[in-house]
Amino acid sequence: MKNLKIPIIIVNYKTYSEATGKKAVKLSKIADEVSMETGVNVGVAPQFTDIASIAGTVSIPVFAQHVDPIVPGSSTGHVLLESVKEAGAVGTLINHSERQLRLCDIEAIVSKTRESGMVSVVCTNNAAVSAAVAALKPDIVSLEPPELIGTGIPVSKAKPEVVTETVALVKHVNPDVVMLCGAGITKGEDVTAAFKLGTKGVLVASGVVKAKDPRKVLMEFAEAINESV
Repeated sequence: MKNLKIPIIIVNYKTYSEATGKKAVKLSKIADEVSMETGVNVGVAPQFTDIASIAGTVSIPVFAQHVDPIVPGSSTGHVLLESVKEAGAVGTLINHSERQLRLCDIEAIVSKTRESGMVSVVCTNNAAVSAAVAALKPDIVSLEPPELIGTGIPVSKAKPEVVTETVALVKHVNPDVVMLCGAGITKGEDVTAAFKLGTKGVLVASGVVKAKDPRKVLMEFAEAINESV
């Protein structure tokens, strides 16, 4: 998959002040160090304005948080895939629960990422949507029940049957898709549980970004992955 090493931890910076501007670069350097020390791939998804400064500083993959299904031209205020690629992003999140899209727009963006040699990470909220998205042939599908996001209650424990059902459906539709899960993941044991349910990584946010010691949390996540594979 476009030379993206799996398993992977992707950290979504959202618009948290703890991961904005210089703080975003600092956090990305920590993620880079953890990745080098553990051998586990750690990607980051900063705000658009921080992509270039981060991509020029670290060796880990940098993702955009969103792109729009547009072509270069008169689309004021929209996010152009070509621009985030030029800034150094290797891929993009698509359809996050805080930036949901219509299925036709998801399809258009997945197609554009494929044509551009970028990685598509489509976020979904249940098994049915995940299966529908898998048919569009994205690189990665990340299951995130929105009611658990930011709660500290991991989907891998609160709704394990949802994860196993989703993994089975997605693999039936498209065995090449990599499954991640997110929402409420804050501890290494949450990551271990996610792997036992059939996923190949996690998409996290506040559990790392707002942690008192992000490095410690990322090390715990990475060690859990190394013990699971």
